[in-house]
Amino acid sequence: MSALPSLGKGVGPVTADPAWGRALALWVAVVAWIGYWYRDSALAMWRIWNTSDTYAHGIVVVPIALWLVWRRREALARLTPRPSPWVLLPMLGAALAWFLADLVAVNAAMQFAFVALVVLSVPAVLGVHVARALMFPLGFLFFAVPFGDFMLPPLMEGTADFTVAALRLSGVPVLREGLQFVIPTGTWSVVEECSGVRYLIASVMVGSLFAYLNYRSTKRRLIFVGVSILVPILANWLRAYMIVMLGHLSNNKIAAGADHILYGWVFFGIVIMIMFLIGMRWAEPDDDASRDAGAPQAPRQGAAASSVGGAAAWTGAIGAILVAAAPHAAEGVLLAVERHDAPRLAALAAPGGGWQTAADTGPDGLPRWTPAFQNPSDQRTQAFVRDGVPVGLYVAYYRQQGDGRKLVSSSNKLVVSSDKSWHRTAGGRSRVDLGGQAIDVRTADLRGGSLREEAAPPRLHVWQVYWVNGRWVEADLTAKLQGALARLTGGGDEGAVVIVYTPRTAE
Repeated sequence: MSALPSLGKGVGPVTADPAWGRALALWVAVVAWIGYWYRDSALAMWRIWNTSDTYAHGIVVVPIALWLVWRRREALARLTPRPSPWVLLPMLGAALAWFLADLVAVNAAMQFAFVALVVLSVPAVLGVHVARALMFPLGFLFFAVPFGDFMLPPLMEGTADFTVAALRLSGVPVLREGLQFVIPTGTWSVVEECSGVRYLIASVMVGSLFAYLNYRSTKRRLIFVGVSILVPILANWLRAYMIVMLGHLSNNKIAAGADHILYGWVFFGIVIMIMFLIGMRWAEPDDDASRDAGAPQAPRQGAAASSVGGAAAWTGAIGAILVAAAPHAAEGVLLAVERHDAPRLAALAAPGGGWQTAADTGPDGLPRWTPAFQNPSDQRTQAFVRDGVPVGLYVAYYRQQGDGRKLVSSSNKLVVSSDKSWHRTAGGRSRVDLGGQAIDVRTADLRGGSLREEAAPPRLHVWQVYWVNGRWVEADLTAKLQGALARLTGGGDEGAVVIVYTPRTAE
């Protein structure tokens, strides 16, 4: 037996059940096993933490979770670990989710599944009652997953909407097109760094921790988490407006360069500090220590019960080990039957019907533009012309997809926000006829150069569609599902994006 020191004033030491030694050893072995098989997912998370300012907070998630567990050590000592082998079913579901996400290289889903396996190993090996006592620390681990890029487009659009509206209310004339706008003193553009997603993610994580540590009421906790979601969005809108106004009023002498990022973090820090100070007004005392002290200790197991508990512990541990390894065995079978030869696209020929190949540039031809699709297995670009109308065709082909090469990714865009030569001004969807087949495609309007140019800037109208598993699909999710289906049925992971573009005139 071992004694744990007191957490609260007047609370004596708590004697832990001897079953904890064996149970913890088995659980550590299971987590190490999971870490071995899913090390690629864990390393991918680590790389993002170290290279992305948006997700740098992930580095501290595990230490904070361990500290939260340490705070509950007396409550845990009063429990007797009793494995719950039925939790192997949800663990199997998490392993299946990882396997399906791995088929189409969805990193965030793979990482969520990996963390879920670690979390579910606690009730599987130590018991549901132990997991219930550690519900928040275990849930907090999911903040380690770099997740949130899908919020960039709406957050950037919202920031641009608010900034432009606030400038006009302030009497500043604004010309806006897409995410770029012009005021008398300069040109501004809402890029990914201006979206506020890093403020939002950091605020939700810290706000959730604050609510857990300072409130006992579930209602108060949920309200504060809701506030921690709303406040950074509004603060980022106000931050963007203030930065533009500072640049405007100072004739771009301040807040016009990289220093506006520093101003943004200082402003955000002040706002969050005010939010916490206000939240402390409704803080509730931490009565965990006194509540744990008054709780009866779990009865000690007899020899027969201990034997049964030991058998259940081994059942839970061995079951978790088998479940964790299962998707990797299935993945090995698929890889053995898939093609691994070097992919190569044929030259793009004119489709007939009067179309002829043409140079991709020229006085009256297509301006220079290439979609920003990352690391394709092969790609081709070709221009065609008919009746004096030029049309460009871009095809990016993907096979042997993984972390660094995938068809559907948040990194694959028509135009990246940092591009100074091209800007996306509008987007939508439409239906077109392709060889007698009506298919849905994604559309976009692009503008070259800057809004401040006196000459008419070049403009393009773009149609985009995926080819996956022999089907034309428009939506990212549908493309992912078709890719998973193709691999499961032995069709491999090949796919392509087809982009057609042509010059357009400004309306």
